[in-house]
Amino acid sequence: MSKNKRLFLIAGYSAKNIIDASLVYMVQKLSDCGDVILVMDCDAPDSELDKISKYTVYAMAQKHGEYDFGSYRRAYTYARDTGILSKYEFVYLINDSVYGPLYEIAPYFEKIESFNTDAFGLVYNPNKRNPHLESWFIGMRPNVFLSNWFDEFISSVTKQKYKYQITSLYEDGFTRNLDKHNHTYRCMYSAPGRSVYNRIKHFYRIGMPFMKKNALLRHNGALGNQILYVLNHIAPDTRDAILTGARQTLGDEYINWLLTKNPFIIWYRRMKYFIKKICTDKL
Repeated sequence: MSKNKRLFLIAGYSAKNIIDASLVYMVQKLSDCGDVILVMDCDAPDSELDKISKYTVYAMAQKHGEYDFGSYRRAYTYARDTGILSKYEFVYLINDSVYGPLYEIAPYFEKIESFNTDAFGLVYNPNKRNPHLESWFIGMRPNVFLSNWFDEFISSVTKQKYKYQITSLYEDGFTRNLDKHNHTYRCMYSAPGRSVYNRIKHFYRIGMPFMKKNALLRHNGALGNQILYVLNHIAPDTRDAILTGARQTLGDEYINWLLTKNPFIIWYRRMKYFIKKICTDKL
């Protein structure tokens, strides 16, 4: 398939108002498979946007406080209002809450597009109360992204006081709308609860092409050995981009602390987290 049949609407964020090396890498790899629009929920200067200008058809950075769906809305609105939206066979919503791609990404697009469903993604969360497609990687066909309901849905995104409201209204809401309008959908992986954050090694070994950034901050650093496993098994250029980006965002000291190979330190972190979790659950 010609790469210009796909449009990637990418949502980004940086507390430091930068486009770090890992996001540059992601945008570059996605641009090999389609056209890219990047919207950052931060005030990154033009000098930062220049890093990805050759990989994007449009990019902007302006703090809006509407999280990923606010960026998706702005990227979608640009594509709709400039008239380019209707020329694509697939539109993807992807955010930078992940590192990667960890594998060559083109086969994954070919795979999920071969499902022949109206919408598709990488991860389905079978939450008992609100099962949903995880919104950091969702693809759609024209009968979804050119529909009136989708236009109304994405155009209705506004700033919410609490993050859980964003999840309920927009991430869960997208899946509810698919059901409401009798659309079919399918994902490559199922990840109940927070397993997509906590089982980094497992998902990498079964082929997940991305790793959640938040894993670097969870469980008192006890996930460091899983992250190190992934880093030791991916291509050098991918590893360099991820580590450079992580150091730019979290600092050298933290990354060096996290990625220890000392088994006693790893054991201690696990026990500390386990004990803290037990005590917290009892409160």
